[in-house]
Formats: sequence, structure tokens, C-alpha cells
Amino acid sequence: MQSTEPVAVPFVASLGMAEAAAALYPDSRTDSFSWEGPRWWWAGALDVEALVLDSYQFLSSMLGPNAAFTSSDAAATFNSLAHLRIDGRTPQSFAPLSGFRRTNDGWVRLHANYPHHERALMRGLRLRDARGLDATLSSLSAQEAETTITQAGGIAAAVRRREEFLATPAGGALAAEPLVNLQWHDTPGPRRASPVGSDPTSLPLAGLRIVDLTRVIAGPCAGRILASLGADVLRIDPPDFPELLDAHIDTSFGKRSVVADLSASDVAQQLHAALDQADAVLLGYRTGSLDRFGLASDELLERYPHLAVLELNAWGHSGPRRSIRGFDSIVQAATGISVAYGTGDDPAAPDFTPGALPVQALDHATGVMVAATAIGILRHRVDGRSARARFSLARTAHELLSLPTPPASATQRQSAVELRDTDSAFGALRYVPPALRWGGRRLNYLTPPPPVGSSAFTWR
Repeated sequence: MQSTEPVAVPFVASLGMAEAAAALYPDSRTDSFSWEGPRWWWAGALDVEALVLDSYQFLSSMLGPNAAFTSSDAAATFNSLAHLRIDGRTPQSFAPLSGFRRTNDGWVRLHANYPHHERALMRGLRLRDARGLDATLSSLSAQEAETTITQAGGIAAAVRRREEFLATPAGGALAAEPLVNLQWHDTPGPRRASPVGSDPTSLPLAGLRIVDLTRVIAGPCAGRILASLGADVLRIDPPDFPELLDAHIDTSFGKRSVVADLSASDVAQQLHAALDQADAVLLGYRTGSLDRFGLASDELLERYPHLAVLELNAWGHSGPRRSIRGFDSIVQAATGISVAYGTGDDPAAPDFTPGALPVQALDHATGVMVAATAIGILRHRVDGRSARARFSLARTAHELLSLPTPPASATQRQSAVELRDTDSAFGALRYVPPALRWGGRRLNYLTPPPPVGSSAFTWR
């Protein structure tokens, strides 16, 4: 996307977000940033801070001048799972088999947090249990390990330099995609008023209805943000592949939860009835995996032209990896981020050790952008238009890797994190509240995370 509109909002570094904001809401304020606070706090190899600041600047610009945030509050939301306490317990971030492993020519990163992905890992490598994992991987090249595990339905990526990834067909296709890929269309029927409120005494998205068909972090965080702004968000999960409970608790504040077997025709009909009355749908499953339920984005646009359709995946929407499973940590390994944070620049060197971002920034930045874009699209109801917007974790990684590196003067600093407490069906929760301030007051979630499957396909 190359916008012909002037860039209406000041951004720290991200041209992709500036272009998206200009295309979505050229009348947004032009005078100043929406945030205050330190510019640097992690001060690592890449400008992760710019992803935090620019994604929230994007979000606040879509809402108008009543929205603001501090850099410290925004940074805390990017690490919300680490700050969460469930009856005093710290959630688990990664399962034992997830992480970096040596191969005979470098490194591979595995993701086995979900039981079915762990089983696929074992099946692909023909292992009965994890005791032979390191020995088996050390007999393979990183590319062989990635291919073998991926073909079995597991999750793995060879640790590559950025230039190596960009030289692949997948990397070349990804680099040609915009950060926010907007496709506009006209909507039938009379034009309606913008559903985005401007009254500082009431939530700006009150009355909006969002179907959340996403998993893990990025999409669920987008739904969590929209819920914090007053939207009615229905999170829908399959019965056979439940979300990890800690992830559900972290990302489901303010939502309602539906467990639905969409292969049952009556259940699918209930979902489509909900979509008919919804304002936006978030799609975050592997590309193509929901098509059999009538949930391909092309079909949704044809059947429900009023919907704002927000579609995200791991690897982009045009290259050969577009239908492959992936996660933030896996994308980091494949795209060059793990090398940027490693001990050296050659993954094959015997003294090289790969590294990782300080937080799951690809997930969280993408989630904030999804929420911002949903709001921007819905503003165009007054024009009789809606849109599909596409995002990917890998394109967010490409944006991060394209930013100027932090200057030598950038220093690490720690800021106090504001936490709040609530009771829930899962016990006492201590959590990071939403980063945004609305009308001068910091938002809070309207409800604690719901029990899994506690709601029906009905709108408030």
C-alpha cells in the first residue's frame, strides 16, 4: 500500500504504520504524539521500542484526541503474560521442548507448547520420547530438521540470517507485501454513522460486535484491546484443540467464550447468524484451515459485505509459506532476528548462540495493529465502504528489521508496572490493565476472563 494521503500522525520510525494510518484516517490529529515517557528501555540490537510506540500511536490515532498512553504502560502490555499471576502462580511461557536446539550445521528453533504440536514433532523425527531429541537433531542440518518437522505438522524453523531469508521465495514475496494490506469495497444499503464514539465519558466502541476466530497471542490480543474499548467480543474455540489455559486467561479479559464444533451444521449456522449481526471478524488460524466452514475471507466478504475482515497469519499471504504454521518465536528464528540477538552473526560458527527479542513483540505489535485497523475501517461506514486487511507476523518482523538500530546512547531502564487485581473463575488474578487512557483515565477491562465455553452465540 502506498498512500496518496499525507501522513497524518507522527510516528517514531515505522513507515508501514504511518502509511496505514494515513490511508485509514487522514483526518487524525497532526500536532503531536499520543504518548509520553521514556523512548528507550530494552535498548537491544533492534528498535523493539519503536514497534511498541508506533503500534499504540497507530491505535490511539484511530480513536482520536481522547486517546493517549505512556510508553511504560504500553511496554507492560507487550509482556502481559509474564506479569500475570493466577492465584499467585506464574504462567508458563514455553514448554520444555520449545526452544533452540543444535543441528549439525547450526541451530533450529522448535515450538511444542501445544500437545498436538509436540506429538507432531516426535512423529516427524520418529522418536518415542524426548530423550533422543538432541541426538537426532545433531545428525540433521537445520534445513533438514525444519523440513522434516514441518512436513509432519510440527513447528520448527532453521535459524537464518536476514539476507538468507530474504533470498528465499518466501522472503522475497514477504518483502513485497505491505505491512497492512488494505482492500476496500463498497457496502450495499444506506450509509450508517461511524460506530466509533468520541464522548470522553463513555467507551468509544460500545455497541460494536466482534467475532474473534483467533488463537495464541496476536489475534486474541487484538480482541482484548477492542473489548477494553467497549466492544462485545465473542472468542470462539474448537473443542478438540483448546487454547492453552494460561494464554486464554491472559488474552480473554473483557470477552465472552464460545466452544463450537463447526463441523456440526447447526453450530455453523449459529456462527453465521452471529456474523450476520457482527461489525468485524478477526481471523487468525492457519491460512485455509477455516475454508471448509465457509470462513475463507473471500467468502466472508461476499456473504457479509458490511463486515470489516481482519486476517492474520504467520508467514504472509502471497509466498510459498503462507499456509504453514508459525509462531512469534519461530518467525524470529527464520527471519534473522535470532541472529541479530545472538552471539555473533554466523549461525554455523561453533561459538554462536542464537537469541530472542525481550518480549513476544511480533505478536503484540501485530495485535495492536489489527485492533487499530479494525477501528479505522469501521470509521468508513459513513462513506459506505468496508475492507479486508491482512497482516502477518513475518511482515511485522520485516518491519522491525528495517528500522534504524538503536543509537549507542540508548540505555536500558526499568519502569514500575501498574498491576490490578480481580477475582475470576480461575482464582485471584493480578494483571496488567490496558495501556490506553480514554478521556484522561486509564482503561480497565470490563470483566475478568470467562470460563472456557461459558457463552452462547448471542450478542448482548
